Amino acid sequence: MQVKQYDINGDPTAWNDYVLAHPAGTAAHMLAWGRAAHVSMGHPLYYLYVEDEGRIRGLVPLVHVKSRLFGNSLISVAFSTNGGPLFDNREVLALLDQECARLAEELKVDCIEFRNMDRVHDDWPCKDEMYSVFRKELSPDNEENMMAIPRKQRAMVRKGIKFELTAEIDQDVGRLYSLYAESVRNLGTPVFPKKLFQAMKDEFGNDCEILTVCTPEGQAIASVMSIYFRNEVFPYYGGATIEARKYAANDFMYWSVMERAVTERSVEIFDFGRSKNNTGSFSFKKNWGFEPRPLHYEYYLREGCQVPEVNPMNPKYRLMINTWKKLPLGMANFLGPMISRSLG
Repeated sequence: MQVKQYDINGDPTAWNDYVLAHPAGTAAHMLAWGRAAHVSMGHPLYYLYVEDEGRIRGLVPLVHVKSRLFGNSLISVAFSTNGGPLFDNREVLALLDQECARLAEELKVDCIEFRNMDRVHDDWPCKDEMYSVFRKELSPDNEENMMAIPRKQRAMVRKGIKFELTAEIDQDVGRLYSLYAESVRNLGTPVFPKKLFQAMKDEFGNDCEILTVCTPEGQAIASVMSIYFRNEVFPYYGGATIEARKYAANDFMYWSVMERAVTERSVEIFDFGRSKNNTGSFSFKKNWGFEPRPLHYEYYLREGCQVPEVNPMNPKYRLMINTWKKLPLGMANFLGPMISRSLG
């Protein structure tokens, strides 16, 4: 068996076929995810795989994110909720770990971060109390899916329906990006570059869908980009105006994604993505009847380095967040991409 580096600009078939066949594979493991980060923000990719008799036996996609402000890391996978190593057996994992350690020394990174659903290394430092993921099986009958939503949350979905909101499928990222940029500014978070959204759309093709919610007057008030992977739908980048709250537009939006995914794509799993524990986003998803499942982020640390704490809960960043919320939207949109590309 040999560890090799995949040509990210070459034929994605062998890499993607392994991801699609592996039970722990996710949309973030697909070559499209890393290529979108590379094309839009220039981050180097180190997509490692183990080959045995011409077949892939395991892989790990690494994105190199380097910043004076946020550190120097190899992340599997950056700008996603998960994406840690996939492997056939522990021998394959050991080969991947060995090459990752060598690469860490060569690039002089502080650490390697594996974003896993479940623990892979019992002896590595691990964060398992910060993030949870929300996933749920769907019925092929949308009326059953509606009734499976707890009563209070179901009332919010019906509120959006009564307001006669409409869900439209956008072919470009324009409306999504405007709503997303406004939303994250209000949260005190720098916006990602528009190129990232376009690159995701280009790389995933028909498996990337943008749904925008409009009022009866035609005003766009909420929008979300979803990725389809196997039998799953994964609404990921989303945003809304402050006015959207009175229409229950976010509730209507996620129901519309769910409804459409079942009707148009026969989807069986709704992946609500990750949220930080004990936050508003965490409570919102739990109110839909989804049970949180802890994510396990594992770290290989070079000598003398510590587990990074790049998250909004870190007091070190509170002043920056509070200041960012007060910026004019135009300024936030100009400065945001210069900062967010280093967040990972």
